[in-house]
Amino acid sequence: MAYKPIIVVAGEPNSIFLEIFFKSLKIKKFKSPIILIASLNLVKLQMKNLNIKKKIRNINFLDIKNSNLNNKKINLININFYQKKPFDKISSKSNDYIKMSFDMALKILKNKFTNKFINGPISKKFFLEKKYLGITEYLAYRTKTKKFAMLIYNENLSVCPLTTHMPIKKVSKKINKKLINEKVKLINSFFQKHFKLKPKIAITGLNPHCESIGNINEDEKIIKPAIKSLAKSNFNVSGPFAADTIFLKKNREKYNVIIGMYHDQVLTPIKTLFEYDAINITLGLPFIRISPDHGPNDKMLGKNKSNPLSLIKALTFLDTKK
Repeated sequence: MAYKPIIVVAGEPNSIFLEIFFKSLKIKKFKSPIILIASLNLVKLQMKNLNIKKKIRNINFLDIKNSNLNNKKINLININFYQKKPFDKISSKSNDYIKMSFDMALKILKNKFTNKFINGPISKKFFLEKKYLGITEYLAYRTKTKKFAMLIYNENLSVCPLTTHMPIKKVSKKINKKLINEKVKLINSFFQKHFKLKPKIAITGLNPHCESIGNINEDEKIIKPAIKSLAKSNFNVSGPFAADTIFLKKNREKYNVIIGMYHDQVLTPIKTLFEYDAINITLGLPFIRISPDHGPNDKMLGKNKSNPLSLIKALTFLDTKK
């Protein structure tokens, strides 16, 4: 195979993922063989429900290395999971199935058959069971990765939350100079490796207008000194900027990446600007992991109206890598 395969874990069985997966293969041709890790039973049920007509090629772990795979058929590694209907309510009954899917994907990646990985949406409430903040942290734990970052990537502007899926009341206690340094260095390495580009990075403050409130002054005591230190080390960083104005067109156009202090501070504007035209990349892992930038969206199950753009972008990004 000239191009290494892309491993795709379908994730939550009762989500829109298989729908957008089928649509992606129909809309665009990919050079890299795509290997879906999912339940054969579920794939057949949802294909019938969505009136998808494409042949399935059942493969196993060793076929990935030895076979001359292509995308004329759906290359499927079956993970046993049974339900009578194509769609059901999201619950913890799929937890073992999702874990076994990740186990298979990580086995493939560990054996260096490829370094390209996508996972579909997963219910944090049921699968993670409050043990991890998100799939980013789950995969970091599974791969023993200590330094990692969530990058919501669009070719025009990307964002990175310093803290991820945590209650807002806990954010201020997690902000520190070390964490800011880690995220900037991971972003810088990623852009230099994949785009031969030294990224221009803007960093927001935490408080409104980056102003102190009483004795609370993270912007002056933590964020500003961290930026100053990174700039002295030749990183192209600026800030802290007020979060309510950094995303204005004349401001955001100056930067490749905006780092925010918490999840919604940067994900709300990026999704407002680009909607489905963005992908979630985990930096720092021993492979390239991407997921579409949306959840299971159970309200759209079976309607065949879901937008596949984010998954197409994820597949396209990995398809350019040999």
